Amino acid sequence: MKIGLYFGTFNPIHIGHLTIANHMVEYSDLDKLWFVVTPHSPFKKKSSLLDDRQRYEMVYRATKDYNKLEPSDIEFSLPQPNYTINTLVYLQEKYPQHEFSLIMGEDNLKSFHKWKNFKLILANHNIYVYPRISEGQLESKFDDHINIHKVDAPIMELSSTFIRNAIKEGKNVRPMLPEHVWEYLDEMNFYH
Repeated sequence: MKIGLYFGTFNPIHIGHLTIANHMVEYSDLDKLWFVVTPHSPFKKKSSLLDDRQRYEMVYRATKDYNKLEPSDIEFSLPQPNYTINTLVYLQEKYPQHEFSLIMGEDNLKSFHKWKNFKLILANHNIYVYPRISEGQLESKFDDHINIHKVDAPIMELSSTFIRNAIKEGKNVRPMLPEHVWEYLDEMNFYH
């Protein structure tokens, strides 16, 4: 089975994440997509994150009605900080029957050459890239790489940071969140 891995803190997961994920499984050769909830990204401050389990719960609620989308807490039990290469090696050993690919935004591809063991990732895994409006040029070595697949997905310029800030300001963000996620955020009074 071909599984796409969509890594993120999902703090919170929003309709942009779901739209991109659903597009990836419907318009590529991927069979399923796992939202890999990252406990701590080497590139993000940990202090702004909700608890790991609360973010996992939001992803679970967001994906429960989609049979091709699933939450994953696989990184919760791996050493911190999480590096994608370590997670991929672990998953390949645990699920040798699956073929794992990465899902990433075009903006992340620009800094991909800075990732730990990026050449090893690229040699062993496909990368499905969705478009983002962003500054800067792509590394030319990635332009025609056989394992990099640009997917003509909708451009979603919605961010979790924008949603958190809007909630702090008392704005209505309900249309930007899956209904089950909105209900959970409202019930738990997150980000106020």
